[in-house]
Amino acid sequence: MIHHIFSSEFGSSQELIDKLYQNGIRKAYQEGDVILDENASIRSIPIVMKGLLKVIRTEEDGREILLYYIKAGESCIMSFLGGMHNEKSIVKAEVEEDSEILFLPVEKVSLFIKEYPEWLDYIFRLYHKRFEELLDIINAIAFKKVDERLLNLLHKKSELSQSKIIIITHEQLANELGTARVVVSRLLKQLEDSGKLKLGRNKIILSDSI
Repeated sequence: MIHHIFSSEFGSSQELIDKLYQNGIRKAYQEGDVILDENASIRSIPIVMKGLLKVIRTEEDGREILLYYIKAGESCIMSFLGGMHNEKSIVKAEVEEDSEILFLPVEKVSLFIKEYPEWLDYIFRLYHKRFEELLDIINAIAFKKVDERLLNLLHKKSELSQSKIIIITHEQLANELGTARVVVSRLLKQLEDSGKLKLGRNKIILSDSI
């Protein structure tokens, strides 16, 4: 499974795949673990082998907003950029689902860029994807109502977990949307009344009709 993930990302470059295994350190994490915090030094780049991470930005008043998810086979472009320029992290990476992470030392990241075109292409593809996702976030905050953003987030979580049942609290959703829990609770009740979902204890069940 892990070999397949690398093969799909780097094609026939078996040498690069072997180098990642040889130079990376694999660690297992549980849901809720923080693998990278804001203002932390970036000494290695996380590549998700299994599971799911979410990348969050925290404002000065303590509010958080979800920026994007990192799926198996992907990495955090913010870590790439910060690590290569010897800067501290400006985001927090938290485990959304139990995960296995391969940590590649920053010095190897720069070396691989020079030696393997496939590695540079991988970074560019990640950068392009994250840039589009951040544009979507800006568009949503600027032009969409909170109820639409909430429903879109629930759909995204359902798609990533491949399940209509989403295990999450109202407070967690509020944090990811950068709004108040009472607002999320009110909107979820409205969505339930309209038949778009059903509410349970710390879980949300999306309707099959949406």
